[in-house]
Amino acid sequence: MEQQQLLLHFIHPEHPLVFNPDDRSGRSCWGCDERVYGPSYSCKECGGIWVHHKSCAELPLGLHHPLHPIHPLILFSPLLWAHKSEDKQLYKCELCKEDREEYTYRCSCCDFNLHITCASLAPTTMEPEFHHHPLTPVWKWISFTCDLCGVEDKGMPYLCNPCGFWIHRRCPLFPRKVKVVHHKHLLHLTHSSLEFHQSDSRFCQICNQEVDTCYGLYYCSKCDFAAHLNCAMGNKENTNLQEFKDEDEVLELSELVDSTYNVKKYNKREGGIQIAAEIKHFSHEHDLMLTEQLLNNQKCDGCVRAILPPFYSCVKCNFFLHESCANLPKRKRHPLHQHPLSLFPMKPSKDFRCYACHRRCNGFTYWCETCRFRLDVQCSMISEILIHPGHDHRLILSSVECSQSCSCCDSRTYPIFCCTTCAFALDFRCATLPHCTRYKQHEHPFALSYRAEDNSGKYYCDICEEERDSKYWFYYCEDCSFPAHPNCIIGKYPNYKFGGTYKFDCHSHPLTFIEETKDRPRCTECNDSCEKLIYQCAQCNFYIHKSCL
Repeated sequence: MEQQQLLLHFIHPEHPLVFNPDDRSGRSCWGCDERVYGPSYSCKECGGIWVHHKSCAELPLGLHHPLHPIHPLILFSPLLWAHKSEDKQLYKCELCKEDREEYTYRCSCCDFNLHITCASLAPTTMEPEFHHHPLTPVWKWISFTCDLCGVEDKGMPYLCNPCGFWIHRRCPLFPRKVKVVHHKHLLHLTHSSLEFHQSDSRFCQICNQEVDTCYGLYYCSKCDFAAHLNCAMGNKENTNLQEFKDEDEVLELSELVDSTYNVKKYNKREGGIQIAAEIKHFSHEHDLMLTEQLLNNQKCDGCVRAILPPFYSCVKCNFFLHESCANLPKRKRHPLHQHPLSLFPMKPSKDFRCYACHRRCNGFTYWCETCRFRLDVQCSMISEILIHPGHDHRLILSSVECSQSCSCCDSRTYPIFCCTTCAFALDFRCATLPHCTRYKQHEHPFALSYRAEDNSGKYYCDICEEERDSKYWFYYCEDCSFPAHPNCIIGKYPNYKFGGTYKFDCHSHPLTFIEETKDRPRCTECNDSCEKLIYQCAQCNFYIHKSCL
């Protein structure tokens, strides 16, 4: 029988620790607080606890260190001491300035502490990937400004003598390249201001705050996308960079491989352009025909916006798709989510809440099966940079929760677009308002307006007859001098399509989805009055709530 290798350790004097050449437990090491995979020591009599990496268990109990040459440093466990003495004192490391629970070398006379990971003497030089000269450690406490993170600090930095480049000892941990949720390409760590003009005004496209290009940042030169170091690390996508085809391109989804329809018949437009005149779309049971006729008061089943030619229609039922919606990619990425999103139609009686605009919708959705994340079609088509006719400057999608309210409706919501030039902000609800729309039987279209229609100082909505705030967007019919609140024009349920007829097991006839009814009939299922979002059979006087199906 092979003799066990034992070690008496100050942390657990009651029993010896037993050596394990290949520990796969993944428990936290008492010495460095990192998980243990490999050679270890632990107490078998206590059920395998008091686990240490072999290197942490075999640390010397004392040492002389050049950062504190006047006294020896003694190995010490802040966690064990706190348990025994109920001591709440913090033992902040003099090098990294953090108070962690790992073993510390300590001089109690001077209250000088070094984590075991910080106490190991650094090599004479370090060659980081992001700098073209080796860096030398400075073993003296000085004031300096880190040329990578830009923070003014006191400590013992690394120095590049030829460049006069100073850097924190923790800053070499920033990876050379990262993939963030907010951008489709890899970002590269850039610290030389030579890549930018000194006069360049750059903003982090994650937090929308200014980036000082004299210091380090993450940057995509293809898209001119910049991000603070900490913003990029906080928004980092948990993915394997080795899976990408090359170092600059993220493996992107093909929007052509998985077509959403099969073509049944082709026609030719002017100029000999071949078009799909009849298709079988994955979202509908019947074939769809391409048409150029103008329809009133009908909506697209995909984006739930007014149907305009050219569009596909079903000759057997009330189903319509814009030509553009029929060609939506089946899979895509979006800067609001780290996983690919798949296109799905909603089943009858089902709807969803869009993560971006927070409106409920019964049209198509892009969703993530893993996270249950959903976007409606309109919100999915807006990327991280937005150019909107309602504002003079470009808007950037904020990846962090922002204290700003929407400048167009005063709602405080997230996500939101922010202007890097002024204090303007725009939420997804306002960003996706139709630029032109119709209202019930009004003969003219209404245009989305961004500034007050006159200088009267008094502004009202001609639908609800309540006062309007001149700062906020509104709809206006110029032919009739008819202003209105956006919500009064688009209604309570702008992202629902009503009028569709569907078969359900609860009734023998098809049921029609309607927005509301004034006579408040009783729901067949729950017997409560039906006021809104109802399915009805007019032939049988049958009514049922959408939520009761």
